[in-house]
Amino acid sequence: MHDERFPGLRRRGFLAATGAATLGALALTGCGGTENQGHDAKGGVPQRGGRLRAAFAGGGASETLDPHLSNLFADVARAKALFDKLADYGADLSARPRLAEKWEPNKTLDRWRVTLREATFHDGRPVTAQDVLYSYRRIADPKKAFRAKASLEPIDLDASRATGRRSIEFVLRRPTAEFPNVLAAFGAYIVPENATAFDRKPIGSGPFRFVSFAPGRSAVFRRYDDYWDGAPHLDALEFLVANEESARVHALLGGQVEYAHELDPTTARTYEGNGQIEIVRLRNSTMQAFCMKTDRPPFDDKRVRQAFFLIADRRELVDGALSGAGEIGNDLFGKGYEYYADGLPQRDQDLGKARALLKRAGAEKLRVTLDTSPVAAGFTEAAGIFRDQAAKAGVTLDVKTGSKDAYWSDTLDNGALCCYRSGAMPLDSHLSQRLLTDSPTNATKWQHKDFDALYRQAQSTRDKSERAAVYARMQRRLYAEGGFLIWGFADWIIGTSPRVRGVEVTAPANTLDWARFDKVWLG
Repeated sequence: MHDERFPGLRRRGFLAATGAATLGALALTGCGGTENQGHDAKGGVPQRGGRLRAAFAGGGASETLDPHLSNLFADVARAKALFDKLADYGADLSARPRLAEKWEPNKTLDRWRVTLREATFHDGRPVTAQDVLYSYRRIADPKKAFRAKASLEPIDLDASRATGRRSIEFVLRRPTAEFPNVLAAFGAYIVPENATAFDRKPIGSGPFRFVSFAPGRSAVFRRYDDYWDGAPHLDALEFLVANEESARVHALLGGQVEYAHELDPTTARTYEGNGQIEIVRLRNSTMQAFCMKTDRPPFDDKRVRQAFFLIADRRELVDGALSGAGEIGNDLFGKGYEYYADGLPQRDQDLGKARALLKRAGAEKLRVTLDTSPVAAGFTEAAGIFRDQAAKAGVTLDVKTGSKDAYWSDTLDNGALCCYRSGAMPLDSHLSQRLLTDSPTNATKWQHKDFDALYRQAQSTRDKSERAAVYARMQRRLYAEGGFLIWGFADWIIGTSPRVRGVEVTAPANTLDWARFDKVWLG
């Protein structure tokens, strides 16, 4: 069955149903809603009305509007149009209040009182503390596999309770200075108490309300006039599925959509500045790295890791693997984000020092397998470039290309060296999920009890400047001898019609102002 309202999209294979695009601060009080009107160059006075059509890669017939199952970029964009979280991430990945009006911890940082703002669901019911507790307990259900479950682990939901219609006391399992980041966790949306029928008639508290949904094809929403953060400018918002980047571009050029998500750097170079479409680059959206497993040869010797840091020509990697659409990295996650250690010297290629380190480590004629895959844009290109760079230091890298389907599970525990990437997240989430002894996705096998202790110290430190000093100490250690060779940060590229206004250009993908359609208008 085809969508007869857009026959041109069908001719271009626009509604394909295969493929998917994965989403791979101690603030004591929150302020009111944001007033983002976008930072596009054209700006102007917002105009009310119109229908915006947005093209995303999708997940086929298995797609759902259950916000707790959001995994694809399309899922998240739809979820944030219909629902809200207690907090969300700003452009620097610090937590910003949303449904939570304010939050405040006790002296030991293991109990937090959260006060909700006055907000209503689409059926007119107020958002209450019971809705919040229901939503979080649903996410934490041990029989389910909801995305935010691990993020909510610090909360003892059995002990947590509503202390009023709009107030909740969260009891934590341990001191957690960055608890607002838990409230902003990916997928931690608030739904009405006992809600289950998300694909038939979902009711949220977001800026748009449900009209229709055809999994793998389209979703149509309309403006919610009573939205707590101000009614959207648009009358209606439609999400359309287009798995091939070329289909999204053609639909944008043909006037069949006004917004196309996730474009290639070559497409951006072709159309940037020519007036046909507007190109938006969301900087620092995706970390690009090589992952060295520190618990096995040859990377169990920190001198080998340090040599590899110096082998990398980061500019060549960004220019070659990302077609220049990004910034060079410095072996630390989160460039431009809160707590990022930006005072450390930028590493440059130094083949002489790299050879000397390898010689001292007894690895002068080192041979290592580098795992890669077409699972992510730029991976195979980066592997080839780094292979050639390593050869100049006397290192032989045997590039092994794996399948898309099993790459991430295969490389989590297996092999010694692989291509790696990560989307935006707060620094403390990166540390807790990837760099502690018991982290669930510790791909570098960085396991040091003293490092774990520093993380616990940071989480139990109330003063933000003192906590920042602990994070800086942890990052200096990773910079000196960690297992992530972080060579770049890729732009996330979006295309829009010249008519579209108010698109935020400073927000990395997956943050509050990414895909923020309630603040967009048509000129």
